[in-house]
Amino acid sequence: MSSLFQIGVDECRGLLPVVKVIRRGVFPLFQIGIPILLIILGTIDLGKAVISSDDKEVKASQNRLIKRFIYAAAVFFVVTFVTVVMNIVAQGEDENTDTDTTSWRDCWNQAK
Repeated sequence: MSSLFQIGVDECRGLLPVVKVIRRGVFPLFQIGIPILLIILGTIDLGKAVISSDDKEVKASQNRLIKRFIYAAAVFFVVTFVTVVMNIVAQGEDENTDTDTTSWRDCWNQAK
């Protein structure tokens, strides 16, 4: 049956509510919340070091803040990277197998 006739069909085979929670709740929390938390914690650490007026501690806090910025950027792009890789895998489906790798992509897109 062509995809034109399957409009409204649950591509997730009953798991659409779970996929929606992951797509709308878990991923944004992971992609946005964790980087913001890392940056805030790094800023607080740097502020404490500046207030203490210890040059060695300020330098260490600056290094930690830079590392946290890098970690925040990495966490932010992990979700995008995984989505791109999974779409590439779905497009490269092997025609000799019985697995339907495009159905999970359709399910993911339906969960928007």
